[in-house]
Amino acid sequence: MSECGKVKIAVLVSGGGTNLGALISAQNEGILSSGEIVAVISDREGVYALTRAENAGIPHETLVKKSFPSQQAFDDALDKVLTKYQAEVIVLAGFLSILGEGFTKKYDKRIINVHPSLIPSFCGKGFYGLRVHEHALARGVKLTGATVHFVNEIPDGGEIIMQKAVAVEEGDTPEVLQRRVMEQAEWIILPLSVEKVCADKAKK
Repeated sequence: MSECGKVKIAVLVSGGGTNLGALISAQNEGILSSGEIVAVISDREGVYALTRAENAGIPHETLVKKSFPSQQAFDDALDKVLTKYQAEVIVLAGFLSILGEGFTKKYDKRIINVHPSLIPSFCGKGFYGLRVHEHALARGVKLTGATVHFVNEIPDGGEIIMQKAVAVEEGDTPEVLQRRVMEQAEWIILPLSVEKVCADKAKK
């Protein structure tokens, strides 16, 4: 924990960083007050999430997964960076790399992910990004949403922290639905969930 008593958070990203943006805004507005983002780590070079971190004055690093010879080598490198920043809570914010079982066990109940559906619907291996919304529309569901959950060795299989439903509207495209789920669910419940986990951790 940092000197000011806040739980140290590392945010893992792979793309534009819209959820990272929501977390930074929540931190600035005092919604996220029990934790502090101390590092942003990307598994891809040059993504806009790194620019968001730079603009917010948050240290950032890149670990390109495909440059590592194995899952274990990537996990070990990531663990080393997290240790460097003394990260206590890890947030996967659009992070597309799979984490190994040994890594998830080491950080049990300390890794948080946001998924763009109401788990257990449209989740698990292969369900990410627009694919989730394409499947939701193809199935004809009237309600979708987002789920924040702890990460374990099973993709999208960890304990649920928070969920929020979002209506599917007539004429929705995957892109339109994706945006609505972000605005009405992901960007709201992710900061709230991170705050809850950090507040609980700070009490221990």
